[in-house]
Amino acid sequence: MVVTKVIIPAAGIGSRFLPATKAIPKEMLPLLDRPVIQYVVEEGLRSGIKDFLMVVNRSKKVLEDHFDAAPDLEEILKQREKSESLEALNRLSEAARFFYVRQAHPLGLGHAILMARHLVGKEHVGIMLPDDIFMGQIPALAQLIKVATQERCSVIAVQEVPNNQISRYGVIGIKKQISANLFQVREVIEKPTQSQAPSNYAIIGRYVLSPSIFASLDEMNIGALGEVQLTDGIQHMILQGEKVFAYKVSGIRYDTGTPLEWLKANVALALKHPQFADQMTEYLNELDRDLLLMQGRAEFLGKRMTP
Repeated sequence: MVVTKVIIPAAGIGSRFLPATKAIPKEMLPLLDRPVIQYVVEEGLRSGIKDFLMVVNRSKKVLEDHFDAAPDLEEILKQREKSESLEALNRLSEAARFFYVRQAHPLGLGHAILMARHLVGKEHVGIMLPDDIFMGQIPALAQLIKVATQERCSVIAVQEVPNNQISRYGVIGIKKQISANLFQVREVIEKPTQSQAPSNYAIIGRYVLSPSIFASLDEMNIGALGEVQLTDGIQHMILQGEKVFAYKVSGIRYDTGTPLEWLKANVALALKHPQFADQMTEYLNELDRDLLLMQGRAEFLGKRMTP
């Protein structure tokens, strides 16, 4: 089995980041020196992917432009002898092929995946959600591809999450544990309550699925929220007798789907970046000192005002 294509659903409106995302797609918000979605594409390239199938809406033209050649900018960089910047600018457009398909109506993640059906054909395909950024020695998607190739089945990435966060995720029920990090999936449930959750293993933003997912999604009805859920399609595959595995991927995951988590990801990555780490550490230490001084002054003022 060879996986050469991934679907990246990027048609959401980014409502949690408004008004910042009124004109700028959420996927183009910066993580340090590059947009969020570029980290996802770079992970795909390191996993052996060549074709990136982007599901977008009519307001995502800037996303398409980012991965396209920019002759005017390239000429300016050449004139200014910015060879390093020029190389970085061209690296992705030369290494990957990008295909775009529009999701005209926001009918959910499952519906977005269906939009790319005609570009996939009869082969296993990767799915990478751009909110999730993974950092590690072995790319998260590459880990799934390896398992899918060995087991000749569909594989979804999972991570253990605290019980009080379980309702934010799709969650797996385990049929059989194959190894410390590999499980055969009995069922998947979208955003269960704590009492409904069959485990604390949450599905996190990376999949390698067989082409059967498209037929299963075709069978799905639009749910109560007006959406077709990818988890419902995976559950249908399981009920049809298809084997689906879950793999606990190694590496650090950063969730950039909310403003607070996006801010945390920027700080965490800056602390690991050779160019920014020392200055960021110094800045955070200064903040700590300022906070302690402010707290001390507040306590002092509180004592003076106490009768």
